[in-house]
Amino acid sequence: MRLLTWGWGDGKSVRGYFSLESWIVGASLLLLMLLSWIYLFLMADGMKAMAGEGGSAKYMWLMPMGRWDVTDFVLGFLMWVIMMIGMMIPSAAPMIFLYAKIRRRAEANGRAFALTSIFSLGYFAIWAVFSLAATLLQYLLTEWRLYSDLMQTDNAGLSGLILFLAGLYQLTPWKNACLAHCQSPLGFLTNHWRDGAGGAFCMGVTHGGYCLGCCWLIMLVLFSVGVMNLFWIAVLSVFVLCEKFFATGKRVAYGTGVALVAFGLLRAIRIL
Repeated sequence: MRLLTWGWGDGKSVRGYFSLESWIVGASLLLLMLLSWIYLFLMADGMKAMAGEGGSAKYMWLMPMGRWDVTDFVLGFLMWVIMMIGMMIPSAAPMIFLYAKIRRRAEANGRAFALTSIFSLGYFAIWAVFSLAATLLQYLLTEWRLYSDLMQTDNAGLSGLILFLAGLYQLTPWKNACLAHCQSPLGFLTNHWRDGAGGAFCMGVTHGGYCLGCCWLIMLVLFSVGVMNLFWIAVLSVFVLCEKFFATGKRVAYGTGVALVAFGLLRAIRIL
């Protein structure tokens, strides 16, 4: 596959692109992603213990269980926020790196790193809003007995509907429009540039909005395959990265959409 240029340059060596601040940004993102995945592994371990499949029961407190109270809702919200951070960092990194590069050229006294952090905060704030909505949906499905304490559904109709809608959305012009913004960091920064800390946060929120518009229904597929299924979390993370990182991303999105529609229909009529 042909990689997107990501607006990184004019054919010159990228050696000068990686400044000290770029390394700090990269190390920070990597650490945040690793911590997120460690948390997910611990939760998955607790899930195995709950299902009687081994694992360590000492991690079961990390997840909501039974009829939810306020603590369970908070734990569910944290789970979704951390999961979204771990899944989205790889595909968000090129935009964050490019923003840091441009800021480094314009700012002095280490201000570029601070503004890059604010930009990233704005981006993840959007995914925090999504996480709140996903937590509320999980709570409602649990209350309606459509979702188990093991964070998966055995309801073929619900599972098929989620897959079908996620696949259908992949084929829409709204999906393509949001994906186009995500595939062109330089174009996004050119068209949405704002100065100052407030501008950095607003730019992060705007980019997060496009990213959410691109991926929100794909993330809801986790309700069908299992919210804490690490295999499918990893698969969806790689998929999101591929459709944004490769020039054939729109074809990847379209092909995946057709497959999800088919799987959703088959699941709904209980063939799968």
